[in-house]
Amino acid sequence: MSTGSEPLAGFAVGVTAARRHEELATLLERRGARVVLAPAIRLVPLADDAELLEATRACLAGPLDHVVVTTGIGFRAWLEAADGHGMRDALIARLAETDILARGPKARGAIRSAGLQERWSPDSEECAEVIRHLLDREPAGARVAVQLYGERQPELIAALRAAGAEVIEIPVYRWSRSEDSTQLRRLVGQAVAGTIDAITFTSAPAVAATLAVAAEDDLEEALLEAMRTHVVAACVGPVTAQALTDRGVPTVQPERARLGALVRALVADLPRRRSRRLSVRGFSLELRGHAVVLDGQLRPIAPAPMAILRALARRPGHVVSRAELCGVLPGRLAVAPGIRDAWAREARPRDARPQADEHAVEMAVARLRRGLGRPGIVETVVKRGYRLACDPRIVERLPAGAGG
Repeated sequence: MSTGSEPLAGFAVGVTAARRHEELATLLERRGARVVLAPAIRLVPLADDAELLEATRACLAGPLDHVVVTTGIGFRAWLEAADGHGMRDALIARLAETDILARGPKARGAIRSAGLQERWSPDSEECAEVIRHLLDREPAGARVAVQLYGERQPELIAALRAAGAEVIEIPVYRWSRSEDSTQLRRLVGQAVAGTIDAITFTSAPAVAATLAVAAEDDLEEALLEAMRTHVVAACVGPVTAQALTDRGVPTVQPERARLGALVRALVADLPRRRSRRLSVRGFSLELRGHAVVLDGQLRPIAPAPMAILRALARRPGHVVSRAELCGVLPGRLAVAPGIRDAWAREARPRDARPQADEHAVEMAVARLRRGLGRPGIVETVVKRGYRLACDPRIVERLPAGAGG
């Protein structure tokens, strides 16, 4: 049995990334998380590269003043496409005499591996900062090539053109929604139903695709509310987070847009929000997402028993009535708009049906006791309800903001 020493042990984390999702999943699992893979988008190389070929020829038709390289994979794909048409050497020669601006370290790596050298790169890794850098240099009359990264950048391109620059857009690939959205729909349902603790996003298109899938199932507002309350939305950077921020969803973001940094930010934030520690009958009992750590041992707990335990932990040592506990069972929560279907898709156990009654509470308490594996932690108070067997005056808690 796991000791629960890993910081994310007991937590379930959704991964919506398309590229590098295995790497992100591995980083999370090493820290103890249960990972739910649900790719929201896919990278689609341009099947018809006529537009890319035309843009490349435009770059070769005359000197370039600036080239903006936004992604490493896109830059390499551009060179490969040029090579397929016998234009790689000419393109490399043109770029060698150009002021190359790299959006981030991956773009820098691709540039240098091609034997080229960037002139400047922003600390923020945001394309908008690259454009501002160019605008500060008054680019009127300049020829600027901008390698796109999955979607058009109309506002940024328009800003350069409004400043008098001739802009050549380099379309290398585009993002598209995953062909099969089953996993993503399941993740949305789990988030709404409360069985996921966090969702990670590594691109703005992934956020848009997730919200779109939720909207198709009439769950968009329910998903947003879940991320405002009990599900942590972890975004790799401010561009990725923008659509959620605009909808009032708080996000966790690393200082640097790296997968490792994203995981570290989640490690720092998720336990603070979704953990609570109590001393019960001399045992150290820590509640984590969907498990408990009891005297150093991690014990997974099913959703209905966990809902009971959280309700008892909110008032440690005090009696909570059966009627009150009926209201916290997952089936009761499922009658809220949009949540019923999510729970139906997740095939809730028998004691999670909407018409939860006191018998369902008794069953959930019995399962909770079996899951804890220690007698006397949850006490029955005859004709009144249940309580955690601890002194209500002595409650050890994690830092402020810990969930319960």
